[in-house]
Formats: sequence, C-alpha cells, structure tokens
Amino acid sequence: MNNIRVLLVEDDELFRLGLVVRLQQEKGIEILAEAIDGEMAVELTNQYLPDVVLLDVGLPGIGGVEACRQIKQLHPQIPVLVLTSHFKKQLIEQLIAAGASGYCLKGIEAETLILALRSVAAGASWWDAATTVEIRSAFKPTPVQEAKENNPLTSRETEILALIAAGKSNNEIARQLHITIGTVRVHVHAILQKLEVRSRTSAAILAIQQNLVT
Repeated sequence: MNNIRVLLVEDDELFRLGLVVRLQQEKGIEILAEAIDGEMAVELTNQYLPDVVLLDVGLPGIGGVEACRQIKQLHPQIPVLVLTSHFKKQLIEQLIAAGASGYCLKGIEAETLILALRSVAAGASWWDAATTVEIRSAFKPTPVQEAKENNPLTSRETEILALIAAGKSNNEIARQLHITIGTVRVHVHAILQKLEVRSRTSAAILAIQQNLVT
C-alpha cells in the first residue's frame, strides 16, 4: 500500500513541528514538504503534487481560503483538508465554495486527524461533527416530502448519495452495497450530473440542504 503523501501548510512553527513529529510516527503517512503561507502552499502543491494538502486557514499572504481555491482550480483531484482553530459559519461556507474536502478543528485527537487524512485521501469528505450541524443550520432545508417529489435521482443513486454524505469512499460504498467500484463510479458520475455539481463534497452538502437523504 502506497504512503499518503501530505503537504503540511501551517505558519505556527511549534504547532507545525508537533504535527510533523506525530504524523511521521504513523505508518503509511509521509510529510512531503511544509509551507508557511498561502503562496508557498500553491507553489509546493504544483511542485510535489501531494495526495492531500493539510491546510491551516489563518495564513499570512493570500490566506488559507484563497490558497485552497487556487489549489483546487489547478489540481481539482487533490483533496484539501482544513485544520484550524476558527469555527465560523461564514468560514465554512467559504471553504465549501473553495472546494475543501474536509474541516477539522485544532485540538482534535491525533487519531481522529489521521482518520480524516486517510478518508479524504481515499476520496471521501470529512467534516467535524459541529461543522455538520452548522452546515444544516446555515441553509433552510427543503421539506422532506417536497424533496422526495423533486429528487431527480434513482433509489440506488439516492442510497449512494447518502453514503457519500456519511463520508464513505467509493471502495467502502462498493463493499457495503456488494457492487463493483466501477459501478459506484458510474453512479457517482450520474449523481454529480443530475445535481449539477462538480464534486462529491458539493453533492453531500446539497443532499443535506435539500433533504435528499435522511
């Protein structure tokens, strides 16, 4: 199994050092490079093409949100996992719009952060539990009955969308539903087209907003 190659972006030297020491103890995770501002994050992403960018939001320079946006524009296949002490509804909305694959608060257990890294590297999304509550409260949900009537997805696609919203990767969905990963990819592609979104994360957020899944 290949290592998960991580670009770590954090301007706080002591916090960054602590992350490096802890993550390097974990089998299967490799710190490719470290950046201390937004511009360097974009530059090193272009240079190293990491499997995951672990990104602090409160960065000098262009800032974390703009760095995330630029990274996703240049490399849409590279997931960005945000790690920050800030917890604001507006920030969450900005990160979703910028294409972030996940959001974790600083201070979480190291094991949880490692699980989040592995999840986004596998193609899933990872949102802190409190963040999910904020996502739900940030938008007026569509009534369940109306959502069901207007749902363009088949029952199988809705089932897969619910698993995407739960943070499952394609491999996990395939195992749970006893179908091939190729079939999962076909369904995911159809879901993105029907919902008119570009990413799994956007589909999951829309599913929560519109009550397409329960």
